[in-house]
Amino acid sequence: MNKPMTGKMTPATKHTPIFFFFFFFVFLTLSVCFSVSSTKSTDPTPTPWPLQFHSILLMNYSGALEVIDLWYDWPNGRNFNIIQKQLGELLYDLEWNNGTSFFYSLDDSKKCRTVHVEVGILRPNWLDGADYLGQEQVDGFLCNVWEKVDFIWYYEDVVTKRPVLWRFYTGRNAHVMTFEVGAVLEDAKWQAPVYCFQNKTETDTTPPMADKNWFYEV
Repeated sequence: MNKPMTGKMTPATKHTPIFFFFFFFVFLTLSVCFSVSSTKSTDPTPTPWPLQFHSILLMNYSGALEVIDLWYDWPNGRNFNIIQKQLGELLYDLEWNNGTSFFYSLDDSKKCRTVHVEVGILRPNWLDGADYLGQEQVDGFLCNVWEKVDFIWYYEDVVTKRPVLWRFYTGRNAHVMTFEVGAVLEDAKWQAPVYCFQNKTETDTTPPMADKNWFYEV
């Protein structure tokens, strides 16, 4: 089975945590639009994401740990990553299907960036066209494994069809700790702070996987 790269990343492939998730969604949204499936009819296919769910992810990047509180809400066109760095900052990555994304903190620094891109959040069927690699035991679960455009390796429990692990080409591993189908975050929590609307909106024109440090330059 092909494995994602696990060696030390060069500066060109490092990403700040909050922008990594933003460009993950952008890149894979684009890939759904242009991918052509080569999956054999006898191979299992990945289960589409539920229209709404809540998941807690444990991120491990060469020993650097983060907990991601992920809220996916396709009917309302929104996606939210709340990122807690180990003994560090609490960061917010709020994305809308109209291409507007807010990257902010809620501490006294009141830092925020507003960015507009040409694509919205991931579709529920974003794994369409992924290449099936077989089965592997991971985190105590027997999983079917798919690879998508040399960017992500997606592990799904054979029995429950729930995601178990996402491995990214950068070396980041997202271990799925909980997966609550149908869970919805209350509307009030989706409101970006007022100071986000006092800043200039930027239009992203760089390649989806380009290295970004905007959040830390505010």
